[in-house]
Amino acid sequence: MNNEKLVEQRQYDPDNLLASLIGKLNLKNDAALSRALEVAPPVISKIRHRRLPVGASLLIRMHEVTELSIHELRLLMGDRRNKFRISDKQFKPRPA
Repeated sequence: MNNEKLVEQRQYDPDNLLASLIGKLNLKNDAALSRALEVAPPVISKIRHRRLPVGASLLIRMHEVTELSIHELRLLMGDRRNKFRISDKQFKPRPA
């Protein structure tokens, strides 16, 4: 998903997700959240500024740390899709 698509999604709100995680874990800021999730601080910053989507592996890590279900985490960030589609482009090898 590219930056323009993230900005266009009206309901996508990574700030709500990150703020909820900070509150649930009783943390002070994004740096503390990055330590709790064991990711680099720029990852949290890029998600907050909508330059990076919340990936599946990070969503799973959030689930492990907070014990919130994946469904609850998706609702916190505004993802209300019932089905997920994987693009066939993801499985094509890159040209040499």
